[in-house]
Amino acid sequence: MNKEFYQGNREKLYAQMKENALLVLFSGTEVRKTNDEFYPFYTNRNFLYLTGLDQKELALIARKDGAGRVTEKVYILPPDWLVERWSGERIKAEEAAERSGIADIGYTDSFETELHRLATSGNYQYLYLDLFRVSPTDRDEPAHRLLKRVASDYPYLQIENANALIRRMRTIKQPCELEAMRKAEEITCAGITAMMKASKPGMYEYQYKAVFDYTLGQYGPQGPAFPSIISAGKNNFCIHYYTYKGQAHNGDMVLNDVGAWHDNLMTDVSRGWPCNGKFNDRQRLLYEIALQTSDHMFSIIRPGMAMKDVDGESHRYCAALLKEAGVLDDVQNIGRYMWHGGAHHVGFDVHDAVETPVQIAPNMVFCVDIGIYHEEWGIGFRVEDNCLVTENGCENLSAATPRTIDAIEETMRRNFTAF
Repeated sequence: MNKEFYQGNREKLYAQMKENALLVLFSGTEVRKTNDEFYPFYTNRNFLYLTGLDQKELALIARKDGAGRVTEKVYILPPDWLVERWSGERIKAEEAAERSGIADIGYTDSFETELHRLATSGNYQYLYLDLFRVSPTDRDEPAHRLLKRVASDYPYLQIENANALIRRMRTIKQPCELEAMRKAEEITCAGITAMMKASKPGMYEYQYKAVFDYTLGQYGPQGPAFPSIISAGKNNFCIHYYTYKGQAHNGDMVLNDVGAWHDNLMTDVSRGWPCNGKFNDRQRLLYEIALQTSDHMFSIIRPGMAMKDVDGESHRYCAALLKEAGVLDDVQNIGRYMWHGGAHHVGFDVHDAVETPVQIAPNMVFCVDIGIYHEEWGIGFRVEDNCLVTENGCENLSAATPRTIDAIEETMRRNFTAF
């Protein structure tokens, strides 16, 4: 991504804002882990999408006047040689300007004073904030804390939610985003392929994870796009599994749900394989059904299709195949073996924060996720790929990651040593 990308995103947002409005966005703050330790900082993705600035405690104020003119300013942390000695270099004004395309750079110690001046100037009627919670119990973000202050200090400002506008923008991916996603797909493929080649009975889940992390580390410092889900045997029946303590015994399936990121764009790919490198009859039957279902979906997804039909049709089609194979007694009971949908969008987040569309449109990217979980047989896995919608159909961005039985078994015949 370059500054033109971030400038263009801001311009699209400003065009949707009302006149005589302020926009205030925050990069976010650290979350304390314990005592004097914090969790690794993760920049608010909407702030990153609009500025390209990846650092804590930054802010953006944009002003749109009655003639539609916009003035914008970014606030960065001031230089502090002692703090930077301990926790790393802070972004400099010239770097922030070059990265974001915003010429006016200030320091965060002046943010409150300047916001107060603007809010009390009488020139602005609206205040746009990025307001969103997944759950009512989520902790307050800086935008929520400002919202509470506005209610008492500036009650004449009408609150507008910038989050809804930005979600709409993020639904459609731009060419540079797709380019970054393709590179992330290559890295993800390398990581999954390395795990397949290293696989053997007796291997622990944490060893698979070590192979994946090591491989991704050869491509840069970002590493996995999200906490990797890597499980074996009975642990495959926990959808979001992060323990990594289990062992793959001969005949067990290994499940992974992993991804890499590149230039802040992410992937989400799942594969399943027998740890011994050879599918048995039952594993082969269920895997072929999942793969046929996935291939069917990639053959029918196109612009104009209802978004809800991606999950709906995949369940219907898979149920018919399972019934035909004698695995399922009635298609209405598909929930016995398919426990989840999977058509979530992917981008700046692995479950991308977009406006869920009614209909599919070109340049959307979402997952086609076919999971089959047969506890009686001890077989659980999913085949998840990233689908790019094109003008006339769609493309499987993760098709290069071995996904057929022949391709997986052939890959696993080659040995791999990570260390």
